Amino acid sequence: MLLKGKHIVLGVTGSIAAYKIASLASMLVKSQADVTVIMTPNATNFINPITFESLTGNKCLVDTFDRNFEFQVEHVSLAKQTDVVLVAPASANVIAKAAHGIADDMLTTTLLACTCPKIIAPAMNTRMYQNPVVQDNMRILERYGMEVIAPASGYLACGDTGEGKMPEPEALLEAIVRALTPKDLTGKRILVTAGPTREKLDPVRYISNHSTGKMGYAIAAAAVRRGAKVTLVSGKTNLSYPAGVEVVPVESAADMAAAVKASADEQDVIIMAAAVADYRPAVVADEKMKKKDGELSIALERTEDILAWLGAHRRPELFLCGFSMETEHLLENSRQKLIKKNIDMIVANSLKQGGAGFGTDTNVVTLLTREETLELPLLSKEEVADRLLNHILAQKTGASL
Repeated sequence: MLLKGKHIVLGVTGSIAAYKIASLASMLVKSQADVTVIMTPNATNFINPITFESLTGNKCLVDTFDRNFEFQVEHVSLAKQTDVVLVAPASANVIAKAAHGIADDMLTTTLLACTCPKIIAPAMNTRMYQNPVVQDNMRILERYGMEVIAPASGYLACGDTGEGKMPEPEALLEAIVRALTPKDLTGKRILVTAGPTREKLDPVRYISNHSTGKMGYAIAAAAVRRGAKVTLVSGKTNLSYPAGVEVVPVESAADMAAAVKASADEQDVIIMAAAVADYRPAVVADEKMKKKDGELSIALERTEDILAWLGAHRRPELFLCGFSMETEHLLENSRQKLIKKNIDMIVANSLKQGGAGFGTDTNVVTLLTREETLELPLLSKEEVADRLLNHILAQKTGASL
C-alpha cells in the first residue's frame, strides 16, 4: 500500500469546511498512514482538536510554544519526517502567509520548514477567492512548487453560490496519493478509452452493454499519478472523472472512433479498455418505435473496429494495448486478436471467472504480448492498472514481463 508508513501532515485553518478533514484523517489512518494534524487557533473554533487526536492517535498541534511536546524543536523535527503536507481547508489568510514566508503560528512555521511536497486546498467565499490578491498569492505558491487544488463550485456556507467549496475528502486523498506516487511516466502521453458505447435505435432507446468504465478509469487515474499526460475518451458512466485527466465524453462507437483518431498521433501509448459495440442499428428511427403485435426484427451493421484501425495506421513508436473480454477459449481468442490487429499487448479476462468482468472492483487478467504470457492473480482494478502500466513501461524499455 502506497500510504503505509507515510508521514502525512494535515494543516487545518479557520473555515467551516474544517469538519470534512476528520473524514480525510480517518481515511488516511485506515490506509496505514501516520497522520499529524496542525490547526490554526481559528480552526479550533470550528472543530475540536480532540477529534483529530482520537482519529489519528497523535497529538493535534496548535501552539508553537506548547511546552508539552515530544521533539526538541517540534516544527523542525516534524518537517524532517513528513512525506506530504496538505493544508485543507486553506483560508485566504494562511495562503497569503505561505506565499510571503510569514511563519507566525505552528502551521505556517512547519509549512516553511518542510521540503516535502505541499498541497494547498483553498476554501472561502467566492468573492474572496476571486480577489486578484488571493489569485496572485496562489500563483506565487505554484511558482514555489506547491500544488494548489482548484476548489469546487456550489452553494457556500455564507449563502453565496460559486467557486470556493473545498473538494471532498476523496479528492483530497487522491491528491496526497498522487503526490507520493513515483513519476516514472513523466513526459509520456497516454490515451485511455473506457466505459460502454451506446448505439441509438430511436429517440428513447439504444443498444449497449454492461461496462461500468471502472477498469479504464483506474488506468487513467494511475497514469496521471505517475506523471503522464492522460486523455480519457469515455462512454457514459456513473463514475467521477479522475483528477488531472483530460476527458473527452462520447456516446457511440463512431464518436469514440473520431475522438481516438483525432489525437492518436500525439500519443505515446493508447490503451483501449472501453467496451465498444461491434454492431449498431442500420436505421435509426426519427420517432419512437411504437409497440405492435408480433415480433420485431432490427437490422444491424458493423461498427468500425477502432483498435484494428489503430494497428493498421500506427506509428512505429506508438504502443498499442487492447482488452479482450471472452466467455470461452480466452487465451487462444485473445492471442488471435493480438496478431490480427497488429498491437503490442492485449489484456484478456473471462466473464466466467469469479472477481472479473463488468461492474466489479476487482479483476483477474492475463497480459499477452507476442512473446510472453503473464497471468495475474485476483487484484483490485487499481492494482491491475499499475501492473499493466509497469509492463507497458517494461516493454517500451525492452525488458521482459
